[in-house]
Amino acid sequence: MSHIGMENEMAISWHNSISLQPEAEVPVLLETVIGTRGLRKKIVRKGISWQTPVPGDEVEVHYNVRLQEGEYFDSSREKGAPFRFKLGRCEVIEGWDEGIVTMRKGERAVFTIPPELAYGQTGSPPIIPPNATLIFDIELISWCPVRDICGDGGILKKITREGEGWATPNHADEVLVKYTAKNENGVVVSKSEEGLEFSVTNGHLCPAMSRAVKTMRKGEKAELYVKFSYGLKHCGDGIFPPYPDMIIHLELVAWRTVVDVTGDNKILKKITKKGEAFDRPNEGTIAKVVYVGKLEDGTVFERRGSEEEPFEYMCAEEQIHEGLDRAVRTMRKGEEAVVKISSDLLNAPKDERLTSASSVLYDIKLIDFVKEKPFWKMDAEERITACEATKHEGNILFKAGKFQLASKKLQNTSNQEVSRLCTKVLQLDPCNVKALFRRSQAYMRTSDLEKAEEDINRALAIDPKNKDVKIKLKELRDKQRQYVKLEAKIFSTMISRIS
Repeated sequence: MSHIGMENEMAISWHNSISLQPEAEVPVLLETVIGTRGLRKKIVRKGISWQTPVPGDEVEVHYNVRLQEGEYFDSSREKGAPFRFKLGRCEVIEGWDEGIVTMRKGERAVFTIPPELAYGQTGSPPIIPPNATLIFDIELISWCPVRDICGDGGILKKITREGEGWATPNHADEVLVKYTAKNENGVVVSKSEEGLEFSVTNGHLCPAMSRAVKTMRKGEKAELYVKFSYGLKHCGDGIFPPYPDMIIHLELVAWRTVVDVTGDNKILKKITKKGEAFDRPNEGTIAKVVYVGKLEDGTVFERRGSEEEPFEYMCAEEQIHEGLDRAVRTMRKGEEAVVKISSDLLNAPKDERLTSASSVLYDIKLIDFVKEKPFWKMDAEERITACEATKHEGNILFKAGKFQLASKKLQNTSNQEVSRLCTKVLQLDPCNVKALFRRSQAYMRTSDLEKAEEDINRALAIDPKNKDVKIKLKELRDKQRQYVKLEAKIFSTMISRIS
């Protein structure tokens, strides 16, 4: 209720000598104090939810008002229409802004608002005298969340229909939207009623659409109030007209998840069909895939596997393009995707058609994959067999000139052999600190951090002052923190993809 609007409505009521009564007798209830400036509240009827509006929300209320020592002289209920305003935008007296943010949907309460939070020393003649305390009977009917997306008032978003779930698009995702954009005079300047797909990174029409769509859920509808600085952009129809204000009615129909595999936009994976569960391939996994490699104009330059006979390969063994292999290791069983690989990573391809390509595309499906049994789950015989196999594979890679891959294979074998020998020593001498120390080193190098921690703690229990073991404990703590951050990031990314 604006100051001017309230004053005019009150004046009419006063001059027509209208004396309004409250809709119902207010029972005697426990009164609570809000804030430190004397605002008091009695709940007449409890709300139906736990949520309350926040500053910026557009609320809808019914009210009756009277002076502290007087009869009710104004009422939205008598007018037959609720009153709407935005919280925290100086559209009403301070007592309303401070009190209504404590209310729930459907709640009805009586507020005693002191002069300091109403019309102060001057009042609002002829209705409200100076230093008047007001009594408001207020019912919170509903509200529409209004969010200041940029924090500077440049883009205000009012949700007109809630979306599904809680996931929202990420910066690299491709979204499908419907929209209508109008200038300040209500003239439609651009629209797409059938639906338009665009990359959030590149945006469409104006920066406001990209900023807003990242805050929306699937199926959500919203009104955007856009200022000039966020509404100006060169687009297909020329530069967007410099309107001081613009309103965009925006609906997020759906979106496709795009994963930046390497974090530098060199390998982008657009998910076209979600996979099963959460497990993914890793180095050494046997993956079964079907894929087709294409140029940007659609020309096919490579094709491998089929649904009946998928192409089978071992991850991280350079059996397919390295960029594609890295993308496969982010996929889940049954997942289908389009992988875009930058020309920077093509590495002088044999196919001449790729020499001038700025990027290539792979349509790929991960049919299935089989991971090797984790080393720590193997029995002694299985570990020995695995070590021998890994050593053999490392030697083959070395002879083929693939020194980096060979080094990785042989390093893992070496660490596993060290842990095996230390275990034998500890079976004979359980208090051998050196064996515990060496085995903890091997465990850390193979990322068996729980086992490494167990060995270090055992070593410190035997020799609390051992400097080398203490240093190793610090290294372990640092590595554990890194793993926790990595796992949290991966988990957050996986959850954000669920819609």
